[in-house]
Amino acid sequence: MRVVLLSPSYPNEMSKFARGLAEVGAAVYGVGDTPRSELPDHVKPYLADYLQVPRIMDEADVMDRVSDWLRGRHVDRVLTNWEPLVMLAARLRERWGMPGMSVDTVRGFRDKELMKERLRKAGLRVPRSRRVHTAHEVRAAAEEIGYPLILKPIAGAGSADTYRVDDAAELERAISFLRGVPEASCEEYVDGEEMTFDTLCLRGRPVMENVSLYLPKPLEARQTEWISPMAISIRDLTTPRLQPGLELGRRVLEVLGMQDGFTHMEWFLTPKGEAVFGEIACRPGGAGLVDQMNYTSDIDLYREWARVSCWGHFDADPTRKYNVAVVFKRAKGWGTITRIEGLGSWLRMCGPCVVEERLLRPGNTRRDWQKTQTADGFLMVRHPDWDETLRMARAAATDIQIYAQ
Repeated sequence: MRVVLLSPSYPNEMSKFARGLAEVGAAVYGVGDTPRSELPDHVKPYLADYLQVPRIMDEADVMDRVSDWLRGRHVDRVLTNWEPLVMLAARLRERWGMPGMSVDTVRGFRDKELMKERLRKAGLRVPRSRRVHTAHEVRAAAEEIGYPLILKPIAGAGSADTYRVDDAAELERAISFLRGVPEASCEEYVDGEEMTFDTLCLRGRPVMENVSLYLPKPLEARQTEWISPMAISIRDLTTPRLQPGLELGRRVLEVLGMQDGFTHMEWFLTPKGEAVFGEIACRPGGAGLVDQMNYTSDIDLYREWARVSCWGHFDADPTRKYNVAVVFKRAKGWGTITRIEGLGSWLRMCGPCVVEERLLRPGNTRRDWQKTQTADGFLMVRHPDWDETLRMARAAATDIQIYAQ
């Protein structure tokens, strides 16, 4: 089994998927724009070969270079788990007549307006929305949809460059921020809790499902610096209030034609108990979500994704044992981190429930919280009881402080 893996070292967690592929017996042919000499040591052992390209986002150039590089060698799969490259992977599969989701299918997971159009036709509840290209079209869509609304790029990832707009003045500001974005989605704002529906699918059927709750909503967390955002994977998926979202998510996969691999969907649970679709991608969630799911069930989804993708079977036991919370921390001040307060007492309080602690230490430069979800590090804690998990996560959010100057 020979696999082309696009961008095996960036973002950092991509190296774990290279490891998974190698561990299930695949020969991994990496393609990326990271110089070969700068590949991290933790990814090099898993690559059978590597092609450096000038610009990984230049699809036509990459397709030609990879085709020349592999001429005369048989390849079985083209894979990636980084959202900007899912279309490139699909185009390479079609060019080479290889198994996997087609360009049209992948486009339904990448183009936020197209995905909503397809789901709307199937009778699923999605926000009212319009595709917009110009400031004039944005204003017309806002008049039709009404305030509050959400303005975001058609092919964006997560909540990057996403704005809640409450009136005409805020609309003008959002338009100015999105200059240079070729097309955007102007959509109805949905009031409710925001959750994920994550899956690993085999022939379109979820063999692993996960629901995580965002606290607060990602958009709110991106707008307020002092917040320590958190996400908690929910152990008990039989909870009645989650069923509308699970049913919606399974139908979304069916309508959009999902085949093999990860999906990451976001949806809203309204105060009336209605599940409303947000968006979906045919890749795993970032910011440690795969690790969070691994800790939920004590499994290795990097390896199981590789097994599904290469050999068509899933071997792990997906029984959910724990609620798992991840808490992202942002330093106060700018410049160099000088101290961390409250970490020791929190670690003593939580004890063996802490599964990861990855805060930046004094001497490191504080990161720009608006450009990275992981900010200045994170903590991850788990417990079978929901209330206890939430208590520990809230303590991490409020009692631990990082300072920079």
